[in-house]
Parts: sequence; structure tokens; C-alpha cells
Amino acid sequence: MLTLEYLAELLETNRAAAGARVREFALAGQNFRFNSRPALMGVINLSADSWYRESVCLDAEQAVQRGRILHAQGAQIIDLGAESSLAQASRVDEASQQSKLIPVLRELRKENILVSVETYHLTVTKGCLEAGANVLNLTGTQGTSEIYRMVADHDAAVIICFVQGANVREVTDLDFKGDFVAVLHEFFSREIEKASAQGLEKIFIDPGMGFYYRNLQDSAERVRHQMKTFLNTFRLRTLGFPICHALPHGFEYFGEEVRSAEPFFGLLAALGKTDLFRTHEVPKTKAVLDTLNVF
Repeated sequence: MLTLEYLAELLETNRAAAGARVREFALAGQNFRFNSRPALMGVINLSADSWYRESVCLDAEQAVQRGRILHAQGAQIIDLGAESSLAQASRVDEASQQSKLIPVLRELRKENILVSVETYHLTVTKGCLEAGANVLNLTGTQGTSEIYRMVADHDAAVIICFVQGANVREVTDLDFKGDFVAVLHEFFSREIEKASAQGLEKIFIDPGMGFYYRNLQDSAERVRHQMKTFLNTFRLRTLGFPICHALPHGFEYFGEEVRSAEPFFGLLAALGKTDLFRTHEVPKTKAVLDTLNVF
């Protein structure tokens, strides 16, 4: 059970990290002050295989309208994805991804809405950056130096996701025993060094809580791992860059109230000093953050 005593011990053990500050930057002229106010990223899935039905849009017009609504509800960034990360989902080739992503991306950018694109493909990255993408949500680990240079050349930002494997569709088993934050710290330190060497300064890091690992199928074990990672997020801020979290579901515990899962995990992520919340439930998560801000 999560207790006040656990939180107190976590803070006392890592007191030095609790005051860490992260880099702040602007995207297309819009300033982000992560050290005083976290930001929200709303999700649009352009794949019919995506598990969160409320976020699925099967044509560009519907996706653009959802983007407008999410933005009006408080999402500073809209994240577009054209291939589901589910293990059983169909693969979507690069040309098909671009044909789905770019029309939506262009329309949202015409309205000055910041757009992130989720992909692990170099060609999709190139096409979307040229079409005006502000953020690359990078869900792969191959060819990253070239990708980082491309993002830097377009004055965009990257979300470096922790992926145990070549990409989110080819993950290996996740080694989450012991101090998992130390594993994350080592991975992100290496990738930040590579990105910085390519001139990239606008960086988020994402521990990848929404990804599906074969050896993390036990519901209690998975949720325990997610909760601990959210609460320990502040320890990663010592790397100097803002932390992005994709808020997960909890079907086994929330049942028919599954749409309340992300706000719950958002509370834990906020206590851990998360800087960017990637969520399908923008108004609910925003309400949690606004309430915490009152205290």
C-alpha cells in the first residue's frame, strides 16, 4: 500500500534531487516554464488498433477537430501517432504513416497548435519535421544520432523514450528489478550526450510507462512498477531536462471506470515532479493539476 511513510522516506533518501531544476525552452514562440508549471500533451491516434477508443480518429477531418478540442481543453501540445504500440497491432509502413500524419499536422499548425509526432522511422521523422512538427516523440533506439541532428536543424524538440529494444514494436524483456531509476539514468545520460553532440538542446526524457513488455504482464507487478517510477521521477530531473510521462491505464483495477485511471496516475506523476503529461484524458488530468496547484 502507498503510504505517507513511504513518501517521506523517498524524499529523505533523495533530498538533494528534490530541488533539481530542468531546462526551459520555447516551441514555435510558445514558452514553457517547467520549473513552475507542468504542461499537458493530448493524444490523437490515427490507427484503428489503438486501445484507447476515445482517442482514435479514422480520418483527417475528425483528427483535426479532436486536436482543436484538446487544445481548447488545455493541451499545449497535440501528439499524433499512426501506428499502435500494442504487440498485436498491425504494422503501418512509413509511406502510410506519413499520408495519415502530415495532413493533420499541417492543419493544426495553421492554427498555431503545437504538434508532436510519435514514430521511430527516420523517413517519417524527416517528412513530419519538414511539414512543421514541433516535437518528435521518438519511440526507437536505432539511428538516433541522425534523427537528433535532423530535429535540431528544424529547431524542434525530441522526447527520448526509454525503449528496451530496437523500437516500441520490438521490445525485449524489461529488467525492472532493483533500482530502476539508476537504469533509466544511465540510458538517458548516454542519449542526452548523443543528442547534445548533434546540437539538440530541446529535450524531454520519457521512462516509457505506456509500453508493453512481455515479462510485465502481472497486473499488480506492472502497476507497482509504474507507481514507483512516477513517484521517483524527480530523481531523473538531476539530468537537467524535463520529464515526460505517458499516463497508463489500469483496466484490472478501474474496470468500467478506466477513464479515471490516467488522472489517478497523473496525481502520482505530479507528486514526482513530472514536467509534461501525455494523456488521453486532458480535462480530467488538467483538473487534477489545477487542484494540486491550489494547495
